Amino acid sequence: MEIVADIELDLSGLQCPMPLLKAKLALNNMGAQQILKVVATDPGSEKDFHLFVAQSDHEIVDFRKDASAYSYWIKKG
Repeated sequence: MEIVADIELDLSGLQCPMPLLKAKLALNNMGAQQILKVVATDPGSEKDFHLFVAQSDHEIVDFRKDASAYSYWIKKG
């Protein structure tokens, strides 16, 4: 089942901490339960995003990693 995102951010090419900072800004402007899809190429984003949601009300509802990118679907808490 494909998750439909309310907002999508392609943060390819950005290095830590920019993908997480831009995702936080987007989440701040979203409503509760909306889904943000983030695509990042920075390997550090995997640790950063999982740590971020563990310390917030948000939830990663799907995560996919392939040879070229890391994709996150984050539900705003």
